[in-house]
Amino acid sequence: MSRRNAFVACLLALASLTGTASADSPGGWVEEDGSGLRTKLTAQQIQSFVPPTRGSFTFPFPYETKAVRLTDLSDCPGGGDCLIPTGYSYWRNSNNHVGSNNMYLFFSFDRRKGGAGPTLFRYDKSRDTVVKVGPLFEPTSKFSWSNGAGWYFSATQPTKLYINDGPKLLRYDVLTRDFDTVVDVSSRWGNDKYIWQSHSSNDDRVHSTTLRIKSTGEMLGCLVYHERTQHLAFFTKIGIYDECNLDKSGRWLISHEDLDGQYGNDTRVFNMDDDSEVARIYRERGGPGHLDLGFGYIVGALAYNRMPNSSAVWYLGPTITKGPVVHHNPNWDVNAMNHMSHGNAKQGVPPSSQYACGSNADRVGVQNEITCVRLSGSTEQLIVAPIMTNLDAPGGETDYDKAPKGNLDITGQYFIWTTNLSGNRLEAFLVKVPSQLLFK
Repeated sequence: MSRRNAFVACLLALASLTGTASADSPGGWVEEDGSGLRTKLTAQQIQSFVPPTRGSFTFPFPYETKAVRLTDLSDCPGGGDCLIPTGYSYWRNSNNHVGSNNMYLFFSFDRRKGGAGPTLFRYDKSRDTVVKVGPLFEPTSKFSWSNGAGWYFSATQPTKLYINDGPKLLRYDVLTRDFDTVVDVSSRWGNDKYIWQSHSSNDDRVHSTTLRIKSTGEMLGCLVYHERTQHLAFFTKIGIYDECNLDKSGRWLISHEDLDGQYGNDTRVFNMDDDSEVARIYRERGGPGHLDLGFGYIVGALAYNRMPNSSAVWYLGPTITKGPVVHHNPNWDVNAMNHMSHGNAKQGVPPSSQYACGSNADRVGVQNEITCVRLSGSTEQLIVAPIMTNLDAPGGETDYDKAPKGNLDITGQYFIWTTNLSGNRLEAFLVKVPSQLLFK
């Protein structure tokens, strides 16, 4: 097969997995790393193109990407600021909608501020219309008071949402409203423990979560549950513990811990085939920072690299291999891809033929943008849309909640985030990602 035919075959394989979107995802452009910095949009400019109610619109030149406003003033009493931000870049707010015209999404509206709690939305992909289906729980349910942080849709089961409930990890059907208990750790670790920040393999067979003491909040380490065999493995912390995460195959686990008391979090790597620790990546030696995982690899911020605020790939295994730098910024003041999302990772496709997207908000004065990059070491980046967040505007309250921390859907065709529109409240949006531009 010629190199050209091989390239075309690769694109066709990607199309079969993600669906080509060239007709449906216009706009955007590809530029060299750091070659363009744009002026931050003002609140008045944003109001000129964002519709006042939920529905579709087009970002102005130079972006010209298609987007959808998901929430609006009617979702909070008196137009208040009650939307809780997206949980994080590695937790999906959208379901597996492959083969369906409808995408389901969830967001939570703070009941303490008059919101309805966790709420289900339905997006019609062909018409670009949004319907608020309604609260996921009755007002009498304890879950109606939840902020939804750490909840995420299954990568396989279209209507199932993963929810943590004290010592239990639950699967909740957003349409039938039935609960399924995946694992309850109280039988092994007692009633004074609870779980936190869970993750699941894309086939729903392996799950990781942090174990904490209820009375103090102390984090004890990471546990992994194999649903098919009911095997539980626990990895006790040895450093200052932050979190753990599972790759999308369920074979590899990483634990973020400060192991040496220097420079912040280091990374321990475990093989779930035999529950063994196989490697440690120290931050000061170029370890990962904010990250997401694919099938057997990490993509995320690269610490202590000479290129400003760069991102890279690490291949997991008994020997850790640091792959290519996939993105960097023009200077240290700009950190465009601080929160990397790779919810679109595909099994059997080499990372070099895949992409991830990131988002951030800062006070540098240039426009923060949704940016996507191939995981191949290319110096090109896809500019998708402006974040529209102003950290000095009141909407979202804290800087952490104002930061978009957006996530890609399962196909990689849609990016979902929350923004304060440089105003006094958070709103949720999705944008169609013209990813085909990365592979031309």
